Amino acid sequence: MIDAFLKFLPLKRFRNPDPVVSVLRLHGVIGRMGPIGSGGLTHSGLEKTIEKAFSTKRLKAVALSVNSPGGSPVQSSLIAGHIRALSTEKDIPVYAFVEDVAASGGYWLACAADEIFADENSIIGSIGVISSGFGFVEAIKKIGVERRVHSAGKSKAILDPFQSEKPEEVKKLTSLQNEIHESFKNYVKGRRGGKLESEGEELFEGDIWTGKSAEELGLIDGLGDLRTVMKKRLGEKTKFKLVGNKPSPLKRFLGGGETRLYQKTLVLFSALEEWSVWKRFGL
Repeated sequence: MIDAFLKFLPLKRFRNPDPVVSVLRLHGVIGRMGPIGSGGLTHSGLEKTIEKAFSTKRLKAVALSVNSPGGSPVQSSLIAGHIRALSTEKDIPVYAFVEDVAASGGYWLACAADEIFADENSIIGSIGVISSGFGFVEAIKKIGVERRVHSAGKSKAILDPFQSEKPEEVKKLTSLQNEIHESFKNYVKGRRGGKLESEGEELFEGDIWTGKSAEELGLIDGLGDLRTVMKKRLGEKTKFKLVGNKPSPLKRFLGGGETRLYQKTLVLFSALEEWSVWKRFGL
């Protein structure tokens, strides 16, 4: 009697549950943005979200939705390191899917995955280090402003934008950039292994490529979107669970409710700063 009853129960569903893929959104500039440090991707801001992505029931894989022009090398390293640590600990594969851009720190994040996919028109690469700013020396002379700086330690005012550049200060900055660049290159080589078409310096000079060219160079593993690739790997019944869907500073600004005007102004500066970083890639 019991056997006859059990035949009508959907046991197959319980024996073979639909696979689940956590989708971790890594969208935006990496690091704290704006004068109040709002917005941006940081390890402290993503720590719980990353943990949640790897704690989903029936989890078969974590998919990184990457759309970032880069930013802080430290935050890139911390975020990628946390993802790798959990992937190893829980034996869960990680796949990265690039949308518009995975450049500089954005590509660092993508390299946290076991495989990287992109659209053929995505922008990939920019494996380099950049520091940019302005010099206002002549401007303050014209309006009669005298710059006064007093410090304990001769290097405390290095590269002051209101003073003329000093060769030794530029040399120091270049040295720092070279060290960070070397760390970035070593991470890419370590993660991509023998997949790179060439480990020569041409891949690490800050150049960018489309997804199609990046595949030929071994910077990514293939072309395709998240849902199509994951369903092909795990089956048509694959379920997707989105985590970390955080609005951008500009969206928070536009829908900020009772926020004071000065707070909204600071958030607007943050959004403009983020926009300027994206504009390097024509977005």
